[in-house]
Amino acid sequence: MTRIFDAAHVRRAFSRASATYTAAAALQRDIEAQLLESLDYLDDRVPDVVLDVGSGPAHAALAMRARWPKARIVALDLALPMLRQAPVGAGGMLAKLGLQPRPVDRVCADLRALPLADNSVDVLVSNLCLQWVDDLSAAFAGFRRVLKPHGLLLVSTFGPQSLIELRDAFGHADDTPHVSPFVSIGEFGDALMRAGFRNPVLDRDVTVHWHADMASLMREQRAIGATNALATRRRSMTGRARFAAAAAHYEQFRTPQGLPASWEWITAMAWSPAHGAPIRDGGEELARFDAAAIPVRRRGSA
Repeated sequence: MTRIFDAAHVRRAFSRASATYTAAAALQRDIEAQLLESLDYLDDRVPDVVLDVGSGPAHAALAMRARWPKARIVALDLALPMLRQAPVGAGGMLAKLGLQPRPVDRVCADLRALPLADNSVDVLVSNLCLQWVDDLSAAFAGFRRVLKPHGLLLVSTFGPQSLIELRDAFGHADDTPHVSPFVSIGEFGDALMRAGFRNPVLDRDVTVHWHADMASLMREQRAIGATNALATRRRSMTGRARFAAAAAHYEQFRTPQGLPASWEWITAMAWSPAHGAPIRDGGEELARFDAAAIPVRRRGSA
């Protein structure tokens, strides 16, 4: 498979942004809140293990800690400095009662190789992390592996209308891409189905943020770690002439509100299938079974 992203660069960029991420990530927090609303579909069920993949400073993990004080909450991120920004516990009502909630467990790992056992997670949440993954179907297959049968998956990613103005501006000024490709809602749903998830529900939203100039938009993206991590990116710094040409082209989009930055995001809810449900892999139908559930007939001793 062709490599799209430089994973080492992604790790470095988010590590550098660990101290500035929270203050700059307003859109990310809004999408996170929208995603977590779907936890209500669990009704009164209390999960044993909850996994927040691509957790950053673990805001979602802490929200789920407050919701389920007795559950084990795991925050997993590629960038260790991001995890170090995360408080180890949450207060709220338990703190007022003088009780100490269980801490949030922090794990530094790559979502492409989740260091968790099969069938060990009841709820898996991943907010705006999957847009940095080359193989979306493989990522979803990993999510399915660690989820228990009938476990809940809640994920989000950016869609193809995100940063279309910035993409156009740099496309005019440089022959090297500066903005990541983003999957469509159809591609996202297809990847979920290929991984065997059941009853997916997908939503698409769009918004526009306004900036004084292109430089302020670029500073905001650096503050959250969202820099150019394409494997085909120019390895030297973007020259002043190219940046100036891109900024000049971006000005064609200016309105009285400023320069627009369009954002599209996709949220999805799906359920992990029961054992034995097929998964499409390379054109073949594969099924996974719980080995403990396979009956074994033992021969009598001679």
